Amino acid sequence: MGNEKKTPQINKDNFVTRCTKLYDYWEKDENLSKLNAFAFIMGTDDDSGAYSKTLTLHTWLFSCTIADTMIVFTKEKMYFLGSAKKIHYFDPVVSSEYNGKVPPMITILRDKNDKDKANMGTLCAALKKAGDKYGYFDKDRKKFDTDFAKAWIASTMSSDVNEKFSDVSTEFAKLFSVKDEKEQGFLKNSALATVNSWAHFRKKVIEIIDHEKKVKHSKLANEMDDDFLTVQVQGSLVDKGILDMCYSPIIQSGGKYELKYSAVSDDRILHFGTIVSSIGLRFNSYCSNLTRTLLVDPSKELEATYEHTLKGQAAIIEALKPGKRICDAYKAGIAYFTENCPKLVENLVKTNFGFLIGVEFREPCFLINEKCVEIVRADMVFTVYVALQNIKNRSASEEAGKNVAIMVGDTVLVTEEGSNEILTEKARSRAKSTIIRINAEANEAASRENVRPSNGGESLGRGKRSVVLQDQTRNKTTNEEKRKEKQRELMVKLNEAAKERILNKATKQDTIREKKSTVSYKKPSRFPSNDEINSQQIFIDKDNYTVILPLYGIPVPFHVSVIKNCSQSIQGDHTYLRINFSFPGSQVGVKEASNNVNPLLTYLKEITYRSSNLKEPGEINAPSSNLENSFRFIKEMQKKFKNKEAEELEAEGTIKQDKLIISNSKNNPKLKDLFVRPVIAAKKVTGYLEAHVNGFRYTSVKGEKIDVLYNNIKHSFFQPCDGEMIILLHFNLKNPVLWGKKKYSDIQFYTEVGELTTDLGKYHHMQERDDRRSEDMEREMRKRLNQAFQTFVDRVIKASNDEIDFDSPFSQLGFHGVPYRSSVVIKPTSSCIVSLTEWPTLVVTLSEIELVHFERVSFQLKNFDLVIIFKDYTKPVQTITQIPMNQLDGVKEWLNSCDIRYTEGIQSLRFSKILATVLSDPIGFFNDGGWGFLADDDENTVQEDNSDSDESEFAGSEAESDAEDGSEDDFEESGDESDDGSDDEGSLSSGQSSGKDWSDLEEEAQDFDRQKTRQTDEEDNTRKRKLGNGSSSGNNAKRRRH
Repeated sequence: MGNEKKTPQINKDNFVTRCTKLYDYWEKDENLSKLNAFAFIMGTDDDSGAYSKTLTLHTWLFSCTIADTMIVFTKEKMYFLGSAKKIHYFDPVVSSEYNGKVPPMITILRDKNDKDKANMGTLCAALKKAGDKYGYFDKDRKKFDTDFAKAWIASTMSSDVNEKFSDVSTEFAKLFSVKDEKEQGFLKNSALATVNSWAHFRKKVIEIIDHEKKVKHSKLANEMDDDFLTVQVQGSLVDKGILDMCYSPIIQSGGKYELKYSAVSDDRILHFGTIVSSIGLRFNSYCSNLTRTLLVDPSKELEATYEHTLKGQAAIIEALKPGKRICDAYKAGIAYFTENCPKLVENLVKTNFGFLIGVEFREPCFLINEKCVEIVRADMVFTVYVALQNIKNRSASEEAGKNVAIMVGDTVLVTEEGSNEILTEKARSRAKSTIIRINAEANEAASRENVRPSNGGESLGRGKRSVVLQDQTRNKTTNEEKRKEKQRELMVKLNEAAKERILNKATKQDTIREKKSTVSYKKPSRFPSNDEINSQQIFIDKDNYTVILPLYGIPVPFHVSVIKNCSQSIQGDHTYLRINFSFPGSQVGVKEASNNVNPLLTYLKEITYRSSNLKEPGEINAPSSNLENSFRFIKEMQKKFKNKEAEELEAEGTIKQDKLIISNSKNNPKLKDLFVRPVIAAKKVTGYLEAHVNGFRYTSVKGEKIDVLYNNIKHSFFQPCDGEMIILLHFNLKNPVLWGKKKYSDIQFYTEVGELTTDLGKYHHMQERDDRRSEDMEREMRKRLNQAFQTFVDRVIKASNDEIDFDSPFSQLGFHGVPYRSSVVIKPTSSCIVSLTEWPTLVVTLSEIELVHFERVSFQLKNFDLVIIFKDYTKPVQTITQIPMNQLDGVKEWLNSCDIRYTEGIQSLRFSKILATVLSDPIGFFNDGGWGFLADDDENTVQEDNSDSDESEFAGSEAESDAEDGSEDDFEESGDESDDGSDDEGSLSSGQSSGKDWSDLEEEAQDFDRQKTRQTDEEDNTRKRKLGNGSSSGNNAKRRRH
């Protein structure tokens, strides 16, 4: 009995909640309230098809579909007819008493001996007892063709109740239209599954284009149909619920498009032009849908058309608000194209712009068209799409690409307030994500890059790898326990220190930037006197940014800041100038509201002037010339005023530096041939950096000067050129400084090392390039540059009496990550974590870090993300993404050595909302445990990974493989130390650094640098002796190839 499989049963709470909702709706609805009972029959799965109202009712009420069953609702009782196993499913809700508004439920066991004739009679008798008006789903009753369904129809015919039924499909569609919280969760998971499928499809299409494969639409659709439901595409969603396809993926290209969701992928070859694809998945029977159009090397005209498609869809989504009619959203879409791109109206597919979606993929009662007058309600979910067809692509070279179509669709959740939530938003529809650029030369270069020589990893024996792994595992166990214990102590200290810091900190009100007074003339005497003003014309006062308008014969000044916009139009013989003004309520937001001195006053909203275009005899210009000039001058003045405001806003927060004290000594520390970042001048030029009494001055070859004072430098960094293409000095400033018209908090001076491009004819030795000599020259140059920069740094430290000190990154502790747009090497220093080689740079002060949280930490993933939370909670978090998973332990060890608290979790969190919560009630936050909730997530993550045996085995094999690779790299590093910096990447995962504090790691780094320098010097001396003694035989020596 212990091994007997447990029979599933209905969720009682869900059933009672939904039944209560059904009976409430029955009582209140105008049409349903006239009916006495409902009778719904469910045939087999084959009969019902993919979608039906009965299937939707079962899913909504029972959380599953139960075939060959009959359910009857009366106001006194509920009856369910089914087999013994199906009746057992309802055991938790079978009752002889009311449960709130839910009446008693009676189950009836099927009797196949008389083909349920007696049971059908019992149900018909129950209907007659309830009354003489019944509801049913007309289409579903006609659809089912089983003996069970035929027996019910025959019974209703013989009992004279058949003619008393009326269709209630529309009324029940309204009941199902508003999704509760549980349904929204299913829909969001469904949308996530659809987004994952789209990402997989997009990657596959790019691969096909990249390799120029010839693939049929139907074959690709079938392949995607199989892939979309796999764990490789969906990840953990496969285990969370039942995933299924709404329809087979629709893929269309090559000039023939059928822009509807009943289309089928044909057998034509995928054309590398405009590819329209539609994907829909179901999660626990709830549907989601998206449509995307991939544009391969589109013309500017086609790109503009695509942008209009996105904006048209956005207008429809914005119009779907609670209380509005669905047809209003349709009209909003038509209005956008009519007003902004009338030429595209004829290409627009106007049948509808979407439909309600849920358990049924398409609800015909809620189509977004001009006839649907149903009211939009919060928590409805729609598929919203816009399609353009028969677009002429004049730039296409092939016939298949001359006729194109564009279609964009998303699944949208209507919200009570604010913008509607686009559930499929992660499948980016912006042009940047859907346009594919083909660059033949780049592809060839990339393919050459992928061919790399072997690194000789096979030379390390299996036995040695095993020894390294065993040693790492033994050390890792003890060090992990020590780290966890220390991290628990750090969390307690962190919460206590943060709470004390907030209590001691004076509360600061959020300062709202208020605009300056918009009074044009403070005194009547300053009011201009002009012929245009006296002649009742519009006058533009450019000096005071004012427009003087005649109102009822009186000239009234309006500052340009209160003019929202203006427009000019010509109708017949007259010119019209319309001016719209800003007024309270015209712009939503705290900043805009603060600019209205008294919102209770009466404001002018708009004004329109009309003037004739006809000249009277003797007139030089037509009267409308004043309106034309005014329109042009207002536009110019608005632009000038906005630029002025932007410059003032940019200057906010900057400081005016002290005056640089020039040292007239000829022995000032100086570095020549330096570039500067950011590029402040119009063109990238070199210059020299010189240290003076209280700061640095950089002077370009064009005479442009940049001053950096010592007292405004927060951090100074010197990064040698070992393993880098540049050598640099970087300054992170305490307060931003205005250079040119922009403010900067970082400035960098650098020199490029080596040649980014190679001149194959520059160095010749017996008609061939002397690679060895070139390497020697580059090594010598790197050594000279390091010495020159080091000498400059030492002299600056000595001359400033240690007022400024330079820090250098530890390359051996670096790890790869993406702080902004591209992957870089993140390197720690003694006081910061930095990335200085690529711009923009990353500089994070360790003392300002509150804690670090690792996101997406799972052995199933290759990468994780790192989120830095600062002690200043008003400051946004710094995220570093795409860090290789095999570097996680190294990052943890380094953070632990710096006494920085870290946590980890599987999911990505919205830290903007978390910080907003902390700032709104900091005392309550820390009284409830503070940042401890992240530590709880950390423990839950470990338990969840351990509980899933199958996935853990899969993840464990990957981790073991990574560990083996990492151990090989560590072993190779100790035997062969190259100058290209490749050995820096493997050191984080090395077990040799486990359990060592920061000072030990710093000493190791210094010893490593000294050893490397000695080895390089010895190799140089040996090489010089060989070149001096054996020059004659050098021509016959074999050159080493890399």
